[in-house]
Parts: sequence; structure tokens; C-alpha cells
Amino acid sequence: MENKGKFLFIGIMFISVILTGIYGYSVLLDVNFLDALYMTAITISTVGYGEIAEMTNEAKIFTIFLIFTGLGVAGYGLTSIFALFFEGQLKDAWRKRRMESKIKDLKDHYIVCGAGEVGNIVIQQFKENKLLFLVIENNPERAHELKAEGILTIEDDATSEDTLKRANLDKAKGLVSSLSNDADNVFTVLTARQLNPSLNIIAKAIEKNAYRKLEKAGANNTISPNEIGGRRIAAMIIRPSVISFLDVMTKADDVLIDLEEVKIGTDSDLKGKSLREAKVPEKSGLIVMAIRHKDNGKINFNPSSKEVLNEGDIMIVLGKPEQVDLLKRIARDESKSSFV
Repeated sequence: MENKGKFLFIGIMFISVILTGIYGYSVLLDVNFLDALYMTAITISTVGYGEIAEMTNEAKIFTIFLIFTGLGVAGYGLTSIFALFFEGQLKDAWRKRRMESKIKDLKDHYIVCGAGEVGNIVIQQFKENKLLFLVIENNPERAHELKAEGILTIEDDATSEDTLKRANLDKAKGLVSSLSNDADNVFTVLTARQLNPSLNIIAKAIEKNAYRKLEKAGANNTISPNEIGGRRIAAMIIRPSVISFLDVMTKADDVLIDLEEVKIGTDSDLKGKSLREAKVPEKSGLIVMAIRHKDNGKINFNPSSKEVLNEGDIMIVLGKPEQVDLLKRIARDESKSSFV
């Protein structure tokens, strides 16, 4: 029952008790309206004033009934009012304490700084891929929305060192800085890099040359939504067939196939084998687009069948999520799938 309906119900019940009392005393004691109202009031309130007429057995029974009924309605009303004003606060406090406890236990997680248009897309992708992450957002309304969705959220300034520490930055796997201006993004990246030198940091660049400052501050990679959007529009005009093909291959709402990376683990049966011997397409149905070797970090596109896979090498493959999961098991890659 909604709060408005609950208060209306309480009001109707209370008025009904009073009207019942007035009618009952008018009939049982043969008194006028004011005297009946007076008897009803002192009965319900149990103040203990004397009766205005001789109480018959019927009037006594009626009074007992009226006292219990009145106390029941009054008790229910007070309880409902108390719940209205305090239950929400108690729930919020319990939810906040529970969320803070979860945040303290986080490790190998991702941190999203800023839940604007770009940050929200990142959040949705993280949710779809069931990744462990939290959001830092200083807008109270947006932070409340995220918390209502069950997303771990810190309502504070992402540029603050204390806030990043509260987000367990030292135990985090990666950070996405998607704040509304370049200055805040630079400061966040700089602070995060000082707190965690090995952290993988991706930052949003707004102005044309902002990526240089972000890279100097410590960002591993920078993304310019405006530039990407402009190139996408131009590509749709210049190469419409190619873009249409890519749209069919990778649907935004229902991922059919996508690029993913698979790392060769320590105990992998693929270690030391060539691509021909590994038979990745035959075993998983995936297409190996490139290999990034651990020793030099270079990416070898369209690798030959003679390319040898070593521990720590990363295969960049094209295929479906379930195919990638299969190859990860074969390669002994314990990292989670990161389809985006």
C-alpha cells in the first residue's frame, strides 16, 4: 500500500471509530451529540474523567470495545507514521553500510570514474559481461540511481586521492576516467597512476590535444568519443558496405561475434605449438586475427600457420562468446571474458 493510501485508510478508520462511539453513546446513554462526543473522546484517549451518565452493562461492554478498537487504530497509525519517516532512513543506512563493506573487500576490479553518457555505456558493458566494478560519481541524483540498480557506487569526487583509496585502487585491475572535462580526467589519471603504478588506465579525451596530457599523466590509452563518432560518420559515407558488414557481424544489442583476447597459460597444451599444430579454428571455431608476443609486446597481424605460441602470448581472435570461453579453457586462460 502506498503512503498516501495508507494515511487515507488510517484517517477513515479513526473517523469511523469516533462516529461509532458518538452513535453508540447517544443510543446507550440517551445523551446529546456533544456529550456523546465527550464520552467517545475520554474513552479513546483513556484519560479517566468521570462519565456524564449512569453506565449500563451494555454501555460498559461498548466502552471496552471502543477502548480496544481506538487503541488499535491509534497504535497502527503511530507505527505507520514512524515507519514512513524512519524506515527509509534505516534502509538507506543499512544499504550504505552493506555497500561499503562490499567495496572494502574488492580486488581485481575495475573503477569507473564518472557516470555520464560515456561512463554509462561502460557501466552497461561491464554489467553485461558480469565484471566486478564500482563507480565513483559526485552527482547525488545519478549516484542514487546507480545504487538503486545495485551497482557499487561511491558518491564523491574522483579526483580526490582519498576517494580513490576508498575504491581500493591499489587492488584494482583497471580504471576508466570518463569525467566531464579534461582537467578532471588528467588529475584523476595522475593521482591513480601515483597510487598504483601497474594499473591499466583508460581515459576519455575531449579537446583535440588532450590525449597528450592524459598520456603524460599516466594513461595507458585514451579515447576521444568525438573523434570516434566523426570517423564513424565519415566511414558510413565513404565505405557504407564495409560498415554495414561490421554492423551485421557485431550487433550492439545482441553480440553475435566480436574481437577478444586469449592468453596462453602456464599449463596450457597450446604452449610451444605452432598455430597449425594448435588447430584453434578446428577446436573452437575462432579466427586468429593477431598474436601479441610477451617477449617484445609487438602485435603480429594475420599470423602464419608456423607462428609458435609461448606462455604469456595473447591471441586476438574473432568469434562468439561461447567459442572464446572454450578456447580460454583450452589455453588455461583464467581471465574473464571482456566482450564489448
